[in-house]
Amino acid sequence: MTRLSVNINKVATLRNARGGNLPDVERFAADCERFGAEGITVHPRPDERHITKKDVYLLKDIVTTEFNIEGNPRSEFVEMVLQVKPKQVTLVPDAHDQITSNHGWDTRAHLNYLTPIVETFKKAGIRVSIFVDAQPQMVEYAKLAGADRVELYTGPYAEIFENSPSEAIKRYSDAAQEARNIGLGLNAGHDLNLKNLKPFVEAFPWVDEVSIGHALISDALYMGIEKTIKEYKKQLH
Repeated sequence: MTRLSVNINKVATLRNARGGNLPDVERFAADCERFGAEGITVHPRPDERHITKKDVYLLKDIVTTEFNIEGNPRSEFVEMVLQVKPKQVTLVPDAHDQITSNHGWDTRAHLNYLTPIVETFKKAGIRVSIFVDAQPQMVEYAKLAGADRVELYTGPYAEIFENSPSEAIKRYSDAAQEARNIGLGLNAGHDLNLKNLKPFVEAFPWVDEVSIGHALISDALYMGIEKTIKEYKKQLH
């Protein structure tokens, strides 16, 4: 059964736009869990334009399901993750000024860079997922780097799905199957929504977890967060 992890970055963006503590990011995370989310994802960036370091440390003692911290494993990020010790860390190759994640790691080219970082986190008891494009070779080299899981970047899937759902599934089939064949856990995230989520997990029922933020928080503006989480979980179950 695929688990739902709610990315709460957009909630922090709204708070930071005005200052103060409204909406309360930590309370929102706890409410997401209360309404059925099986994990909380955050992606702190160096400029702290949404999730801040303070948020990450506060959430450490609030999240009771699965805490997933995403980010580029620069030294400052690595230090923070080792202190917080979330259940999972997802390595993402974001530039410091990148608006949103729009590509995965070239795990073959960066194998020697990623391998010791993965080892460091695993020694601390943290599951490691590497964010990759839907290419079997990128999945293969994530395994060689020692990762426990890969997270498939589903931005292209969502874009293709608008016009050709079958083609969108086809584009992801080889990479998803490769993860299964070599014993890697499989996550997915980026631009998944209430229209395209169910076909994805029906095609690849071995997906362990989806991380959804922008669409889910946007839907919550209309439906409320409790109903929204229930609607997303219906797609997964």
